[in-house]
Amino acid sequence: MSDGIRWLIDAGDRWMDCVTFARGISPEELAIRLGAKPGSSAPLLTASEAWDLAYGWDSVIVRVGSSDGWSFAVESGLPQSADVLEELSRGGVEIVRLDPQPDHPPMQFAYLRDGAPVCSFGITEEGIRWGNDPDFLLPDLIRTGVLRADGERLHDDGMDYAAEKRRTFGVLEHRFGLSLPRKQVEEVRLPAYALYESPGFVWPPPERS
Repeated sequence: MSDGIRWLIDAGDRWMDCVTFARGISPEELAIRLGAKPGSSAPLLTASEAWDLAYGWDSVIVRVGSSDGWSFAVESGLPQSADVLEELSRGGVEIVRLDPQPDHPPMQFAYLRDGAPVCSFGITEEGIRWGNDPDFLLPDLIRTGVLRADGERLHDDGMDYAAEKRRTFGVLEHRFGLSLPRKQVEEVRLPAYALYESPGFVWPPPERS
């Protein structure tokens, strides 16, 4: 059974990693497009090891893998700017980005295809959308009760934010066929890359036993 992506909402404040999905390129190519040097993968790292390195060296560590036809990248540390997304999606690649924005809510969704922004919005602020086709997901958002037929939010007063986030993530999960394997992301060692290096940064890190 697929893990989907709604478990990210269930993780609550423990979800602090920006997640980027890419369809049409390998996990390594996704890391390279995010800023890693080709061939610079480290010994496999767990989530906690990646965070230790990111905070210890003031860097960004990205761990990559694949699931259900999508490559994924999980960024520990300050994520890359959204400005890189058009470059990520060049050459017919599809990109879905989920940025939790813990220091500046709401969390952000973005979908890009072939170098162009298609649709983006804040989670729980789906009535405000932008991109070349801002209404790309509007029928799905209306059908599932996230938005009214006029495109405004259905549940504003007394909102159960966790439930509303799960509802929108359900739309994304089904519309794009997204799945992020929870055990892999939280516990298993995955190929890891450094996206940029602070002074004194050592890469690759020592082998972990």
